Amino acid sequence: MLTIIILLFVLGYLAIALEHQIHINKAASAILTGVLCWTLYALNYGTLVPTQAFEHWNAMHGESHSQGGVDPKLHFLVDGQLSHLFSETAGILFFLIGAMTIVELVDAHEGFSLITKYVRSKSKVTLLWVIGICTFFLSSVLDNLTTTIVMISVLRKLVADPQLRLLYVGIVVIAANAGGAWTVIGDVTTTMIWMKHKIGEWEVMRDLFLPSVACLLVPLGILSTRLKGELESPKQTQEDQEERSIENWHKALFLFLGVAGLLSVPIFKTYTHLPPFMGMMLALGSLWLASELVSHTMDEKTKSSTGVLAALRRIDMSSVLFFLGILLAVGALGSMNVLTELAGYLQTTLKNQSLIAVIIGLVSAVVDNVPLVAAGIEMYSATNPLNDPFWMLLAYCGGTGGSCLIIGSAAGVAAMGLEKIDFFWYFRKISPLAFAGYFAGIAVYFLQHWIF
Repeated sequence: MLTIIILLFVLGYLAIALEHQIHINKAASAILTGVLCWTLYALNYGTLVPTQAFEHWNAMHGESHSQGGVDPKLHFLVDGQLSHLFSETAGILFFLIGAMTIVELVDAHEGFSLITKYVRSKSKVTLLWVIGICTFFLSSVLDNLTTTIVMISVLRKLVADPQLRLLYVGIVVIAANAGGAWTVIGDVTTTMIWMKHKIGEWEVMRDLFLPSVACLLVPLGILSTRLKGELESPKQTQEDQEERSIENWHKALFLFLGVAGLLSVPIFKTYTHLPPFMGMMLALGSLWLASELVSHTMDEKTKSSTGVLAALRRIDMSSVLFFLGILLAVGALGSMNVLTELAGYLQTTLKNQSLIAVIIGLVSAVVDNVPLVAAGIEMYSATNPLNDPFWMLLAYCGGTGGSCLIIGSAAGVAAMGLEKIDFFWYFRKISPLAFAGYFAGIAVYFLQHWIF
């Protein structure tokens, strides 16, 4: 049955990749894949539930679930695994919804126009570098998911040609993942290794900044040779042309509140130890309050188009459901220890720690990097000391390897949903750039380690 579930997972991923060929929305494929994987797991829990994980859970919770005549293994599957996964998944989805709503609010109040009017260059290459570098550094203090949503909103104001904009979005995905890898708050895998006390805050910046820079500069350099000419400015939509009572102080206020709210999320998490979505909801609530207060200075027509309810209607819910399906599907494999066994197989077969870290990064382009990195931590937790080179390489590879496929990272999945990017288009146009950047960063890491 495990083979059937893995086959179902593969078929689901193929359906997502072939969305435009089979004319089925990727959100439908993802949700069906996730739910069916868990359904087959539940129907065959007796043989598929990992024994060691069940025994550990049962020793702690067995008595409270011994009533009702229900098999304790089934209780473990539902309460110990699915409920835990749902809690993490809901946190990610609410984080995504909050970030998208904040960006929509800033956009509705024309806050991004204060940024785009200063990007005066019409050169395609110049804009490429500006977007890539801004994304890289923004992602290091935010996270790659939020940064991607913000930068795509900015690009929509700057690039009229949809096909050209996709190239910029591809660079945004690479830059967001590269930028998040070199700080302990920029990427979930780096954060996880840091919270397991394997790397230090300053040491990871010292060791991974240059590799992350190389991971971005190589794709930027390659793509710069392909872009020629000047940009065509986006045409104003009917909504843009309509006169609205939005003043400059409205724009500045919501741009400031939006950026400050997003930047406050990692700070909120650091000091309260609450999940990131709580910080995002706090930021959204603050903007919502400001929106309600400021709306009294606007006419009725403007008020109806700039409020939070209007922003919520503009959110692409299919992208949120796509996220849900992907996380459920990958979570099913993780709950059955498939990903842990894969990491163990790599350890047994290869034995070279550096090569294992590199392969974990590449595999994370297909499945979630979190359980793979978690398995890598468990494998070497007892033998490798704090700030060991393996932990640094694992943080880099786990954070940047997902760029190699559009479905390999939260940034890529968000971009795929927001810009309707085709899997094979990304594979042809962006994946070679991401691969080149990924291995360039690894080369810089080893060179840096050899020199110093």
